Amino acid sequence: MIAAVDHVQLAAPTDSEDALRAYYVDVLGMTEIPKPPALAARGGCWFQAGPVQLHLGIEEDFRAARKAHPGLRVVGIDAYAELLAARGATVTWDGDLPGHRRFFSCDPVGNRLEFLERDHSFG
Repeated sequence: MIAAVDHVQLAAPTDSEDALRAYYVDVLGMTEIPKPPALAARGGCWFQAGPVQLHLGIEEDFRAARKAHPGLRVVGIDAYAELLAARGATVTWDGDLPGHRRFFSCDPVGNRLEFLERDHSFG
């Protein structure tokens, strides 16, 4: 029985860890968490915010997915979007999901991220 999502793994190119840290920690406000030693040798980095974990793993022939993405629930989506934009991130609003407000942003290597919040004014 599936109980919850433990983490989402995204790919990244070789030697991108510093750029990823700058985005996930400094822009999104996540915390970097240590990888187990056997996995740390492979490169990449892991981040956490509350119960949400994003793992960035190194992939030699990396190519960012155009559609695939994690959907991250946020509280105070307008303020969060303003914060990301002020920190240099792209914020692209999308109104196509009924009952939600959402926007997309991309990390420095092109991974697409969705940020969404339930729209309580929606009927």
